[in-house]
Amino acid sequence: MRAWFMRPISPLRLATGFVWIACLASISASLANAANPKPHDKWAVGASAVEFLQDQCIDCHDGSTGEGGFDIHSVSTDLSNAANLNQWVSIHDRVQKGEMPPPEEIELDPQMARDFTEPLRHQLRTFQLDQQRRIGRVRGRRLSNEQLSRTLQDLLRVELPLEDLMPPEQRVGGYVHLASAQSMSHFQLSTHLKVVDAALDAAFAKVLEPTSDWEIDMAPEKIANKPKGRRNRDPEMRKGLAVVWSSGMIFYGRISSTRVPEDGWYEITLTASGLKMPEDHGVWCSVRSGECNSGAPLLSWVGSFEAEAEPKTMTYQAWLPKGHMLEVRPADRTLKQGRFQGGQVGFGEGEDQDLPGVAMHSLKMKRIYPGGDRKESRDRLLGRLPLRYNRELNRSEVNVDKFNEKRDRNELRAAIVRFADLAFRRPTDASTIESILQLAEEERQSGATFIDALRAGYRAVLCSPRFLYLTEFADESGKLDDWAIASRLSYFLTGSMPDAALRKAADQGVLRDAEELQRQTDRLLQTRRGQHFLVDFSNQWLDLLDIDFTEPDRRLFRDFDPTVQAAMLDETHHFLQRLLNEDRPIRELVGADYTFLNTRLARYYGLTESDADIADLDDQTKLVRVDPESPRGGLLSHGSILKVTAAGNDTSPVLRGIWVSERILGIEIPSPPENVPAVEPDIRGAKTIRELLAKHQADASCAACHQNIDPPGFALENFDAGGRWRERYMQKRGNAYKPGPAVDPSFEMPEGSTFDSFVTFRNLIAKKDERLAANVASHFVTYATGQTIQFADRDRIEKIVSNSRDNQFGFRSLLDEVIRSDLFLSK
Repeated sequence: MRAWFMRPISPLRLATGFVWIACLASISASLANAANPKPHDKWAVGASAVEFLQDQCIDCHDGSTGEGGFDIHSVSTDLSNAANLNQWVSIHDRVQKGEMPPPEEIELDPQMARDFTEPLRHQLRTFQLDQQRRIGRVRGRRLSNEQLSRTLQDLLRVELPLEDLMPPEQRVGGYVHLASAQSMSHFQLSTHLKVVDAALDAAFAKVLEPTSDWEIDMAPEKIANKPKGRRNRDPEMRKGLAVVWSSGMIFYGRISSTRVPEDGWYEITLTASGLKMPEDHGVWCSVRSGECNSGAPLLSWVGSFEAEAEPKTMTYQAWLPKGHMLEVRPADRTLKQGRFQGGQVGFGEGEDQDLPGVAMHSLKMKRIYPGGDRKESRDRLLGRLPLRYNRELNRSEVNVDKFNEKRDRNELRAAIVRFADLAFRRPTDASTIESILQLAEEERQSGATFIDALRAGYRAVLCSPRFLYLTEFADESGKLDDWAIASRLSYFLTGSMPDAALRKAADQGVLRDAEELQRQTDRLLQTRRGQHFLVDFSNQWLDLLDIDFTEPDRRLFRDFDPTVQAAMLDETHHFLQRLLNEDRPIRELVGADYTFLNTRLARYYGLTESDADIADLDDQTKLVRVDPESPRGGLLSHGSILKVTAAGNDTSPVLRGIWVSERILGIEIPSPPENVPAVEPDIRGAKTIRELLAKHQADASCAACHQNIDPPGFALENFDAGGRWRERYMQKRGNAYKPGPAVDPSFEMPEGSTFDSFVTFRNLIAKKDERLAANVASHFVTYATGQTIQFADRDRIEKIVSNSRDNQFGFRSLLDEVIRSDLFLSK
C-alpha cells in the first residue's frame, strides 16, 4: 500500500473536486456581504448623542491630533457600518464606566452621563437585535482544521492527523473558528481537496486492501542494540536489562527495533525501573517518537514516567508515522548528565561516570484502531454491498456480478445518499445532491469500476459547501432546528460531527426539550472525544496552544525540561476537569486552595510539605491541598499559564495584565493608540518596569486601559517566565544571570482597593464571582457559536449568570445554562 500522502491526484479526481470551487467561492462572497449589510436609514445615532460628544469631548479630541488618536469629527452616526458600531459601543462603555471624560479633568454629572448612555444603549441593542433577526447572530461558519480532521476521521473511520496537511489558521482572541475571521482562498480549496483525497484513500485502503496486525513483544536483549565494540545511541545491556544513562545527547535512548512499518496508532506498553537514583526521588524519563536522525531532528511527545527501584508498567497510545521509532531516556535536567565523545555512546561508558539511568525490562507495541476497526469502516463506506477478493490486484472489490443494470444504479445512488446524510449532518433528499448522483452515474457508465464511481461521488459530497460549512437552518424567529442544534452541540463538546445517538434524537425532534438536551450533554462529555472537551477549549481560551512557542534559556531555567512542561499542562487540565465534574464554584478558578501535581512539578515549584500535602505524590497527577497563604492554587499560579503569558525569558506586566483582563476577568483591552510607543524591557536594569510604565499611567489616554492592565500584571511579577516563584528579578550580565532588584507586586485596583502580594490580589478577584462567571460564560458562547459576545448579547449573558447563582456560579452549571440559552439555540 502506498503512503496516503504520496498518492497522485488524477485529472479526473481533480475535476470532480473543482466542480465545487465556484460554489464555495460564491458562498464565501455572500457571507462577506452578510457581515456588512447595506445601510438602513433608520439606524443612525440620535442628534443628542452627537451633541453630548461635542459638548464634553471636543477639548481633547478636536481634529486628527486628538488625544489617543480619537477625533470627534470623524465619528459617523451610521450604525450599519461595523466600524462605526464598534466605535459607538466603545464610547458608551467609556462614559458608563466613568473613564471618559477623564474624571480628573471634568467632573461629569452622573445624571447627564445616564441621559447619554441609556438612550444610546437602547439604540445599539435594538439595532443589533434587529440585525440578528434578519441575518442571524452567527454568519456562515466553516469547519476549522481540527473540526474538519475529526469529522473526516469519524465519518470515514480513519485515524490520520489530517490537520498536518492544512495551512495554519488565523487566531482571533485565541480562537481559530470565529466566523468573522474565516476566509476561503483558492489555495485553501486546493488544500481541502488534498485532505479529502488523503482521507478517502486511507479509508478505502483500510477496507479493501490486506492489512497486517503488527505487534512486537521485546525482551531486554531485543531492546538493546549496543554489543561491546559498537558505539551508537541505542540502549545497552546491563545485568540483564536494557539501560539508558542520563545525558543531554540528542536521540540517546532511541530503540531501533521499534521502527514501525506503517502510519498508524500504536499502543505502547513499557516496564522499567530506575538505576543509581537520587536519594529523594526517582529518575524522571520521557517517551518520545521520531526518525531519530540528524535529517529529522523533531520528536513527538508520547508520555513520561518516574522510574523507581521497583519496576512499573506504563501504557501509552500514540500516532506514529511510518519509519518512526521510540526514544526512552532520563529527561530530568536536574540530574547529573554524562559526557560522551564523538556523538556516540559505547558499552559501559556511562557506568564509570556514576550516572542515574533507566532500565527497561520489557517493551510491547501493537497497531490499534481507535477510530473503528475494519468492519466499522466497511459498514460506513460500503454498507452491505457484496465484496469479493481479486487476487491479481491483491484487494477486494464490489461483486457486481450479482447486480443487474438497475440494481447497479440504485445501489450506487443509495450509498451516496446515505453517505451524504452523514456528511451533511442532516437528512438530504436526492434532489439536493442530484448533480453529485449524476456525476457518479456518468463515471460508472463511462467504464469506471463501482468503487471508483462510488469514490467520485463521496469526494464530491466532501467538497460540497454543505459539508465544509456548518449549515444551520432556523425558523422565522431564529430558533435552530434539531439538526442544527445537534451539530452545534456536538462540535462544541467533541469538535466533531454528531454521533448516532445524537442524530437519532435530532430525527425524533426532541433536542429542544431541556431534559433531553441535558442528557445528551452528559453523554457526549463521557465519549472518547468529549473527555477532551476541556483540553480543546482551554487550548484556545487560555492560549495553551502556544506553550511550545518559546523555549526558555537553559542558563536561566536550568530545571525546566519536557517532563515539567507536560506536568504543567496536566495540572491545568485536571484542575479544569474537577471544576466541571464537581460543578465547583467559579471563585475556585482563581482562588482554589488546591492544585494538581506530580513529584516532578512539585519539586520544580519548590514546594515542601509545609506548603502542600505532597507526601503521597508519585508520577501520576493528583489533587494536592495547599496552604491558603501559598501562592500555588488557582489558575493564575499554573506554570502553563505563566509560561504562555511570558515573553520568552522575560515577563511583562503588560502582556500578563492584558491576558488576565481579557481571559479571566472579561475586560476587553483595546489596541493602544498609534502614537504611543511600546514598552521595551531594560535588560541593563537601569530602570524598573514601574518606571518604564509610569508615562503610560500618567497619560490620560493610556490610564483608562492601564488601570485594568497593571494590577494583574504587577501582581503576577513574582512568577518568572518559567512559572517559578521569585523574590528578585534576574539580570543578564555577560553570559550569566545575577540577582537584581526586588520584585514589588503591590498595586491599586481600579475601584481603589490595594494589595501588596499576589495572594492578596488573588483573594480580591476571587470575590468577583459574577464577573468571573460572566467571563467563562462568554468564552463558552464564543467557542460554541463561533461569534464573540456582541453588545446585544450582554443581557443574555447576565441571564445565564443569574440562573447559575443558586449553584454558586458552578463551572458545570454555567456550561449547562449556556447550552440551554437563546444564544446557543438560535442562529
